[in-house]
Amino acid sequence: MAKVRCQRIGCDAVFSEDDNPDGSCTFHASPLFHDGMKEWSCCKKRSHDFSLFLEIPGCKTGKHTTEKPVLAKPAPAQKKPVSVPTHLANSSSKDTCPRCRQGFFCSDHGSHNQETNPKFAASPNNGSGLDIQEPEPPQPKKIIDINQPQTCRNKGCGKSFKEKDNHDTACEYHPGPPVFHDRRRGWKCCDIHVKEFDEFMSIPPCAKGWHNADPAS
Repeated sequence: MAKVRCQRIGCDAVFSEDDNPDGSCTFHASPLFHDGMKEWSCCKKRSHDFSLFLEIPGCKTGKHTTEKPVLAKPAPAQKKPVSVPTHLANSSSKDTCPRCRQGFFCSDHGSHNQETNPKFAASPNNGSGLDIQEPEPPQPKKIIDINQPQTCRNKGCGKSFKEKDNHDTACEYHPGPPVFHDRRRGWKCCDIHVKEFDEFMSIPPCAKGWHNADPAS
């Protein structure tokens, strides 16, 4: 009878079905690879060098076989659930809140007034262990009615305006950014710093320009 090669990991011997007694094959169950380390799952012997790793003698015995072993795949890491606090905020009070209108974090309403969209959308794993992210498609240009009332989101302004009345000196605002350090609040653009938040909100704007309902765009 023709001889065939054993497919068990760590054996690689040639045998025939007529000459295959129990215990003639010495092999390993399956390898594990992690952070450059190679390890046999059956005997826990390991090595960083792949050639030395393959020379580690098998720890199991049995009969030779032509069936290729099924390697166990490592279980995926379990992600811990993220607890997201729920904030029940009244929309009208959020619109009139000075902190929200100026784009600052507000503990009463739980979030910034201006939400920021992620630049990249998560994509499924491609099997290589890397998460490939694709840029989101460009957003369609927003069309605004020139007579539609809007709220300016420039920091320090927060006034209502119509696009037909907008011009290059219509808005008084702080180009920013705001600075909070050692319990003092201020604006980097005009270098004025105070201790109380109400005083900070009362610092007069130092620049003029166009009203902008969506400064993040």
